[in-house]
Amino acid sequence: MIGAAPVPTTAPDGRHYLSQPLVTSIFTADPSAHVFGGKIYVYPSHDVPTNIPDDDLGNEYAMHDYRVLRMDRIGGPVTVGPVALDVKDVPWASKQMWAPDAAYKNGTYFLYFPARDKSVDKNKLGAFRIGVATSKNPMGPFKAEPLPIKGSFSMDPAVFSDTDGKSYMTFGGIWGGQLQRWKNGKYDPNGSDTDLHQDDKPALAPKIAMLAPGMTQFAEPPRDIVILDEHGKPVLGGDHTRRFFEGSWMFKRNGTYYFTYSTGDTHFLAYATGASPYGPFHYKGHFLLPVQGWTTHHSIIAWNGKWWLFYADTQLSNKNHLRDVKVTELFFNPDGSIRPVDPFVK
Repeated sequence: MIGAAPVPTTAPDGRHYLSQPLVTSIFTADPSAHVFGGKIYVYPSHDVPTNIPDDDLGNEYAMHDYRVLRMDRIGGPVTVGPVALDVKDVPWASKQMWAPDAAYKNGTYFLYFPARDKSVDKNKLGAFRIGVATSKNPMGPFKAEPLPIKGSFSMDPAVFSDTDGKSYMTFGGIWGGQLQRWKNGKYDPNGSDTDLHQDDKPALAPKIAMLAPGMTQFAEPPRDIVILDEHGKPVLGGDHTRRFFEGSWMFKRNGTYYFTYSTGDTHFLAYATGASPYGPFHYKGHFLLPVQGWTTHHSIIAWNGKWWLFYADTQLSNKNHLRDVKVTELFFNPDGSIRPVDPFVK
């Protein structure tokens, strides 16, 4: 439990939770899970209490550091690591260390993170950039590169390493994630505060870029990840139950690439499939129904012959900005479709 408050056993509406928080000593969210050296490491956001009211730009999410979770097995004890990286130790960043991810290559662990760039838009909140930090230990501490990744913007970096050794970063998020401020490829500090309000046009697309061999820079300019509907047309901006909002995660199963993401204001996790990391991806459906709380940001890993979904809700606090990470098994149908998960027990 956090402080002296007991962990609630049921939701305020009386429903029972499918899964329990992995840790209760700190608030965690946006879990990026990986298997390194036979152990499971989860790289979450570290939520902190704040008096900032909820708003559409996410200013109440005032996180300033990261702590890594480690476990030997699903369902086993979870170790909470020390501070792995703090915003005060990132030369270019000012605040809001939002959802991170991690990768490993050639003896080095890489921590990717979004934060406000204090050199941009100084009179306002600052533009989000994506940074990278390195360590020889998966728990950190991590040392940040002096500058953000060249050509990076928006938030929610997620790194997918393919079987051929190539790695790709997917990223982006609308509303507070500022993707709509980059609609013409250049940051517009006076751009829309939410989406483009063009419901009959193709939705804003998440981005993808191959990483250079050193894993600290893009090897190419970012390009769009196109999500197509059942008619082969791009999902529209007004289709809030299917269009991309934030929180992308890519994985590969049986030769098929799965691009998964959050629909944001409709609170689903959705997925689309394709034959290449670049897509195009064909929308397939929802695989996590709305959790308690506003945000849904996740990761999916294969471990011990099974697939596992890491996600978060607000069971510990019942406050949107104070969340707790969870895990549940994920099942696939024979045709490769994902069996939807209800975060509450029937």
